[in-house]
Amino acid sequence: MRAVVCNSFTGPGDLRLSEIDEPKPAADEILIDVRAASVSFMDQLLVSGLYQMRPRTPFVPGTEASGVVVAVGDKVKRFAAGDRVACSSWTGGYAERMTAKESKSVLLPDGVTFETAATVLHNYGTAYYALVGRAEAKRGETAFITGAAGGVGLAAVDLGRHLGLRVIAGVGADDKAALVRRFGASDVINYRSEDLRDRIKSITGGDGIDVGFDNVGGVIFEQMARLMAWGGRLMPIGFTGGDIPQVPMNLPLLKNYSIVGVFAGAWAEKFSAEAARMNDTLVQLLADGKICPHIDRILPLEEVGDAMRAIANRTVQGRIILKIR
Repeated sequence: MRAVVCNSFTGPGDLRLSEIDEPKPAADEILIDVRAASVSFMDQLLVSGLYQMRPRTPFVPGTEASGVVVAVGDKVKRFAAGDRVACSSWTGGYAERMTAKESKSVLLPDGVTFETAATVLHNYGTAYYALVGRAEAKRGETAFITGAAGGVGLAAVDLGRHLGLRVIAGVGADDKAALVRRFGASDVINYRSEDLRDRIKSITGGDGIDVGFDNVGGVIFEQMARLMAWGGRLMPIGFTGGDIPQVPMNLPLLKNYSIVGVFAGAWAEKFSAEAARMNDTLVQLLADGKICPHIDRILPLEEVGDAMRAIANRTVQGRIILKIR
């Protein structure tokens, strides 16, 4: 079968489309005929050796995909051959067939396309776990979301709107403002050209941020740490800016706010039953039209390197999808 193979952690330029053996599902896994897979910032980090875990090389990248079940392991109870599914996995999605854990797969409702389904579990799963599970965000609270036009950020804007939050979207370019407003942001801040402190204080009437959802890290996170409301929750989601921030701990002390870590992938491994229930919730929200993932473009499998470079260069809004079959 055809698959994209990463032989070394040297980045998108060294990925190769190759013929490899079809994988065999373990007892708790399903074998999927892949129809679509998404390309994320995490995928780009993985093949570049910059993520916090490193798969053994060679490996097939691809953390999220959708398709049709071909076979199931002996212990699998929720799925059967012929089922339409989406799945998340540390690796394997950029191939004509992949295996996935039963606990990290979800049955697709009628009417949900493979392309859309491949954008949900990582993006919206991270956003849901952060906003609902970790921050316990309440209707009417103010959430500031950075990297808001990216995959996870835009999902957080969309989900925040659904949860009844007042969403402030942080972007790095003016041409991203229209998209985040369409997805539910009531206010937009370009933190490359505007004073973040002045804008947040103006928008919130000096009250500050109840929920901070930061994808960028570095100076942005450090500024957010000074703009939190009393009892707020500040969440590091990722560090697309490249710098891991440092925060003086007198800041959360003075305003009784919390810094709450969010590593959705590790949580899903440790609490698989809860993660499976979350996935069921997300695809139902999708089927009901309550969340609306944004696909930037659809590319053939051969163009995975171009897709990753576009993500690294921050020219992507939402998700890029690879069409496998």
